[in-house]
Amino acid sequence: AERCRGLGITALHVRLRATGGNKTKTPGPGAQSALRALARSGLKIGRIEDVTPIPSDSTRRKGGRRGRRL
Repeated sequence: AERCRGLGITALHVRLRATGGNKTKTPGPGAQSALRALARSGLKIGRIEDVTPIPSDSTRRKGGRRGRRL
């Protein structure tokens, strides 16, 4: 945030990305805290866009036929 201010950037659009594919499709707790830190540092936030890759026809999840056994 300090480096952005040094370059003269005052506002920005944020693109959040989770792992996606056949893994988790929701951004983790670090995404929210990073966004909050940017806002608290004085940068104006325009759009927040989720760019997580979502498959149209997914591959198999790991864990095998019988799933993850604990």
